[in-house]
Amino acid sequence: MKLERLLGITMLLLGRRRVGAQELAERFEVSLRTIYRDLETLNMAGIPVISYPGLSGGYEIMERYRLERQYLSCDELQSIVTALRGVGSALSGEELSSLIDKVIALVERSGNGSGSSSGERVLIDLHPWKEKERHQAMLRTIHEALNGCRLLSIVYLDWQGTSSERMVEPVGLALKGYIWYLHAYCLKRGDYRTFRLNRMEQLDLLPETFTRRDVDLRELDKRMACQDSLKIDLKLLFHPSVKTRVLDDYDRSFIVIRDDGWLEVADREEQGYWLYSRLLSYGPHVKVVDPPYVARKLMDQVAEIQALYEA
Repeated sequence: MKLERLLGITMLLLGRRRVGAQELAERFEVSLRTIYRDLETLNMAGIPVISYPGLSGGYEIMERYRLERQYLSCDELQSIVTALRGVGSALSGEELSSLIDKVIALVERSGNGSGSSSGERVLIDLHPWKEKERHQAMLRTIHEALNGCRLLSIVYLDWQGTSSERMVEPVGLALKGYIWYLHAYCLKRGDYRTFRLNRMEQLDLLPETFTRRDVDLRELDKRMACQDSLKIDLKLLFHPSVKTRVLDDYDRSFIVIRDDGWLEVADREEQGYWLYSRLLSYGPHVKVVDPPYVARKLMDQVAEIQALYEA
């Protein structure tokens, strides 16, 4: 609906510095002409949308313009509370607790009365099941380093089990699935690196400070995700008895279920220990169709396991 689209455009422009018309058209799945009409409608409604020409141009809302809280419904406010409590489970702090209290107050004053825990319908907890206290302490340390532009010293264990000491300038945290990652500039490597928190054997906050580099966290996250020099294209075939686990482990868009129940999976994964350990964990219920050298290495590892028990 046009009204919902207009509100969506307004909220997007309020949350972003500048957005191009083409991006808006793709986001809301309408033509550029429709976007231009929508922007004109917003201006006529008193929302000051400013246009900027050129390569870095686009549209933005005048900086001093703000929306009042009545633009948010009770359900939307409750969703904000749920999300904030989920983040608060990992990133505790006085500022976040105060923010949650303020949003709950808005829910209560709106007459819904569901801001309390008894009114919750969704629970978000970003902690892993194991080592919850250690995990939370690490997040607090990184959060303090980010706020104060302080260096971090880490002892990091790579996928091959090799331990190394690093001194890094933290850029930001990213949650991927159930795993937290730290994007940082590694002084040892002289480049940006990504570190899994659960592979950090030691994490220390250093007194030394640094000047924050001009890098956007979201852009860095995309850049690091595209570094797939170690990735290979895989074609796998799974027995029907492990269907549930395959659906847990792989993106459903990569899975084709054959008429005989077997599951064909086409995926792109990193080579290394974790790939082979996961394939071995399926036992006789997976077959590597392609590439052949992955199948051969898997068979070599099976032979090594057999030799271990025959010795």
